[in-house]
Amino acid sequence: MSLWGGRFSGSMDPDAWILNASILFDQRMARQDVTGSQAWAQQLQAIGVLNVEEYAAIHQGLEQIQSEFSQKTFVFQPGDEDIHSAVERRMYEIIGATAGKLHTGRSRNDQVATDFRLWLLDQIPEILKTIGQFQAQLITRAEMDMDLVMPAYTHLQRAQPVLLSHWWLSFFWALERDRQRLVFAQQECAVLPLGSGAVAGTSFPIDREALAAQLGFAKISRNSMDAVSDRDFAVQFVFDAVLCGVHLSRLAEQVVLFTSAEFGFFVLDDAFATGSSLMPQKKNSDVFELTRGKAGTMLGLLTGLLATLKGLPSTYDKDLQEDKQAVFQAFDILMAVLPVLTKAIATLRVNPARMAAAIDPSVYATDVADLLVKVGIPFRETHGLVGQAVRVAAGQAKGIQELSVEEWQAIIPGVTIDWQAVFSPQASIATRSVVGGTAPAAVLEQINTARRCLLV
Repeated sequence: MSLWGGRFSGSMDPDAWILNASILFDQRMARQDVTGSQAWAQQLQAIGVLNVEEYAAIHQGLEQIQSEFSQKTFVFQPGDEDIHSAVERRMYEIIGATAGKLHTGRSRNDQVATDFRLWLLDQIPEILKTIGQFQAQLITRAEMDMDLVMPAYTHLQRAQPVLLSHWWLSFFWALERDRQRLVFAQQECAVLPLGSGAVAGTSFPIDREALAAQLGFAKISRNSMDAVSDRDFAVQFVFDAVLCGVHLSRLAEQVVLFTSAEFGFFVLDDAFATGSSLMPQKKNSDVFELTRGKAGTMLGLLTGLLATLKGLPSTYDKDLQEDKQAVFQAFDILMAVLPVLTKAIATLRVNPARMAAAIDPSVYATDVADLLVKVGIPFRETHGLVGQAVRVAAGQAKGIQELSVEEWQAIIPGVTIDWQAVFSPQASIATRSVVGGTAPAAVLEQINTARRCLLV
């Protein structure tokens, strides 16, 4: 049934109706719409708009509708414009004309804003839980791979040796920031707009503080015009989801590289790989490639939502109907990607020999420079001296570890050092014992700290 037809003498063009209707996607807020209406009905009874019998009928009707949604027996009709009109239409079918009193003092403008916030308040904990499960898997991998070394990369060039565990945990902390941002997004959602009416506030003496407490909101909105147009909470959520997707994409990109023949650090499990329709030898990392692609899709959702909001001239405009699809899609993408990645990461097989072989002796250049600092040479000088050693070695088509004692003496006269003791990944890693470093003791402490984070 239509919620607004009295002023019109004709019916809406069928194609315009299809464009205008939002029922195909906003029905996801069905449970929240009923919950909000139940609380609103209680307030209407408290101020005398509904008598005892009317409230009982409305309560019974809403309970039945909620049950139909839960059991997936609710039947949507072609004339249902949105979830609000679908619920009201069903209320008329169940209890008759009394259903018409439920919308007293309320607009779809404050109703949809309330439903939307309630939906996010219900769903954000699910995402937090799912991200936490992925983080737990990263910790498990870090514990499994504690003895394995690999070259770290900057500018995609070999940099310094690190523990593979340290590499896994680098993604844990990015996701931990994502979790904290989503906790803040929950707080942004927990502001009740209901009672704002269409734009100026309701004319009925609703106790909005009691309404907020009943629905689980932390506070109420303070300006009715702002309340019905505010979608900052939706942008915040989509941004948080997008950034999480970006972090997952970065991990996925490195797994794609590391499973290639050129790297060979990891081997994909068959359960999370696909083949080629033409080349029988191929084993493709589609799960990780799709993770990269989904991050791009999510970025488009954020850009689209911001573009929608930037030019709105007044409080509520129908453009805001587009807000929910961005939020729903961002939620769906994360909830599809994260569980698969959690399982895929668990099944990756590591090739320790290939990782160790990729630690070119040139990665110890900083260790040599640091060692010279420890015998009294300023770092800026040691940086230049080691650079000369790299150049001399490259001119002879060998690594710096192959330079003779005499060659070192020619570059750095008067310094006697056991050069060969420097060229070891274990020795290099062991020196980096600062908090946050890659030394085994530091990584174990990092694992313990990470586990405590997941308990909060």
